[in-house]
Amino acid sequence: MKSKFKHLWADGMMLLIALIWGSAFVVVKSTLESITPLYLMAIRFTISALVMCIFFLKRIRTSPKGTILKGLGLGSILAIAYGVQSIGLVYTTAGNNAFLTAIYVVLVPFFGYLIFRRRPTGRNLLAAGVCLAGVGFLSLGEGFTMNIGDALSLLCGVFCAVHIVLLGHYAKECDGMVITAMQFVGTAAIFWLWAPLCETAPQSISMDVVWSILYMSLICTVLALSMQTIGQKYADPSRASLLLSCEALFGTVLGIVLLGEPFTPRIGLGAGLIFCAVLISELGGKKAE
Repeated sequence: MKSKFKHLWADGMMLLIALIWGSAFVVVKSTLESITPLYLMAIRFTISALVMCIFFLKRIRTSPKGTILKGLGLGSILAIAYGVQSIGLVYTTAGNNAFLTAIYVVLVPFFGYLIFRRRPTGRNLLAAGVCLAGVGFLSLGEGFTMNIGDALSLLCGVFCAVHIVLLGHYAKECDGMVITAMQFVGTAAIFWLWAPLCETAPQSISMDVVWSILYMSLICTVLALSMQTIGQKYADPSRASLLLSCEALFGTVLGIVLLGEPFTPRIGLGAGLIFCAVLISELGGKKAE
């Protein structure tokens, strides 16, 4: 019973993370009008790293070198994922970006098998396919054409899948908060090396952008990614990726409720498919447990 509760609690955390990330789409898109993507990510993860290192300095100092290196490695993967997604968002629509990034929900079961020999179940694959179709109905318009922004968004999905699989493994054997803090350190370092090579540093930042960056740093990064590390200690990576992909659903719902965006039959169908995918995954998980 205790184990079952932990799995349900972890699933709830994944859904809350998806809600937080869904709210971030409009924030990131509007912020990119004032600051270039790589410098935005560098500042965002520097703030996040400082916060985590201040709160968990003692645990970081006493952690094994292996834990530190695993966290830095995860941070490098995360930097590539966030970097190419942010650059891609400049050249494509938010809908295309959300859909192509969500390809990780299909890739996670396969990467789990390739890296750790965890064979995906038929239910995993069915739920992933239904979920991706739902994200497509939510995110894509009548037409869909590939450009450089779409290709970068797709690449982001690949690195997100690798990150979810590795984090799910490391979270079970390492101090979760140290792993998270070192992720942020690694990610920030990569972005500070990457940004000057591709972009011009911002000369000034408005207070609106400052508040947006603080929201992304403290809520979407420190809170959400700490919760992801804790939750993935108990959640199966395939199910975690499925629940995290609900960010597209929450982003759409928040747009309708808060911004007055129209509700269409296509959105209703997409939401229904994602809900069915979650049911397929959850019912399968309960049987297995």
